[in-house]
Amino acid sequence: MTPHPPFKADGASYNQSRSRPCSVNPKKPSKNCRKSWPNFGGIFDVPGKKERILELEAEIARPGFWDMGDQAQDLLRERTGLQKIVENCEEVRQQLDDAEVLIELGEESADQDSLDELNEQLPLTARQVEQMEFARMLSGPHDASCATLSINAGAGGTEAQDWAEMLLRMYLRYCERKGFKTEMTEYQAGDDAGLKSATFSVTGDFAYGYLRAENGIHRLVRISPYDSSARRHTSFSSVFVFPELDDSIEIEVDDKDIKVDTFRASGAGGQHINKTDSAIRITHIPTGVVVACQNERSQHKNRATAMKQLKSRLYDLEMRKKEEEAAAFSEDKKEIGWGSQIRSYVLHPYRMVKDHRTNHEVGNTDAVLDGDLDGFIEAYLLSGKD
Repeated sequence: MTPHPPFKADGASYNQSRSRPCSVNPKKPSKNCRKSWPNFGGIFDVPGKKERILELEAEIARPGFWDMGDQAQDLLRERTGLQKIVENCEEVRQQLDDAEVLIELGEESADQDSLDELNEQLPLTARQVEQMEFARMLSGPHDASCATLSINAGAGGTEAQDWAEMLLRMYLRYCERKGFKTEMTEYQAGDDAGLKSATFSVTGDFAYGYLRAENGIHRLVRISPYDSSARRHTSFSSVFVFPELDDSIEIEVDDKDIKVDTFRASGAGGQHINKTDSAIRITHIPTGVVVACQNERSQHKNRATAMKQLKSRLYDLEMRKKEEEAAAFSEDKKEIGWGSQIRSYVLHPYRMVKDHRTNHEVGNTDAVLDGDLDGFIEAYLLSGKD
């Protein structure tokens, strides 16, 4: 998560955009803190979650539970998620109770040490509550799913293709920071540098929930390393993210609606991967959706992976239509060019990364390009713009 400014004992804002549970003045502790504590946890519905945990535990203890296969695993994951929320709420409640004790000690005996300890603890508690609020934003039907991320270079030749490769590195570094596992499924190298397109799978808790904030067009402004006149260039690349479907969701794809092409895999891959037509590209004719996979030596495995990606893409497209978000989806897929970007990465004449949906901006461009995207993703999800 993006670090916040240091907490100030004189009551100055520790996070200007969000209210704190309370503020502490070393000479006069705030009593307003205690008035709001009884209401803490309401938005998390702790009693309701405890009741649901008891229901799940009764179901888990039922004979034949382990014969339910995937459904049993889903119930176990639900219980684990609910238990984590309850534990976090109870931990924060205990921290607030401890804070009340410290306030009373400071009031009764003018104990400066107690107030100093309180000044250290409250911003940590406030940050923990913010993280819990942020986790509530990841409550969409597929937010807990794994994801597939696809990058495509826009018009502009080598410049755009190099930018696409920079984005690939940025997202791989972000996934590494989050502890997500990634696997490249398709990679098409650029003509001279960079890449034309790349697709990789992301495995981890709430991978799709986080990465869906990155859907759209990304714009780069810099002095081109490929221009001998050192002129400033603007490049565009698109990023599309879709969830990995659960096996229980059935999507029918007729053979007559797809076109299957085989080709030799590109890039490093040992003695076998570049010598046989093991790579697969599948085109869904009615929608124009194209997926590809080349990471396995077996053509059969590559086809299975590509079909799974295709079904995820088709399901995502259908869900957007059902939710009357077709306009937003077409906005994501419009021309990769000026005026359609969701975020700009400016490296010249100044250095700034700005998200045009939330106005969140960061001056440390190197950190962002190295995968420090938490601030942008958090701002987008908390904005509720999707």
